[in-house]
Amino acid sequence: MAKYDPSLSRLFHALADDTRRAALTRLAHSPAPVKELAAPTDLKLPTVMRHLAVLEEAGLITSFKDGRTRTCALVPDALEPVQSWMDEQRAQWEARLDRLDAFVMQMMKDDEQ
Repeated sequence: MAKYDPSLSRLFHALADDTRRAALTRLAHSPAPVKELAAPTDLKLPTVMRHLAVLEEAGLITSFKDGRTRTCALVPDALEPVQSWMDEQRAQWEARLDRLDAFVMQMMKDDEQ
């Protein structure tokens, strides 16, 4: 089995929820106050805060308080470990499919002879 990376697990856990993905999509445009992130959901503010805490623990966002307003911002390079893992998986599967293709082509060639 591949090496276990707890930070990668936290990232996938954070990305597994549609509410958190929606918040990340919104934050990709610009930082936003928590109330603005909560507005499009039907969730109460404490629930939204828990979702944002998961994103922050995964390193996907940062937050800061200015007076009574907590603002969240996207961490641009935070998805790099996910992208690297996905690239590795894609390369492995492409190599497997290439070997399968070569095997099938060889079998077809052998059947013709």
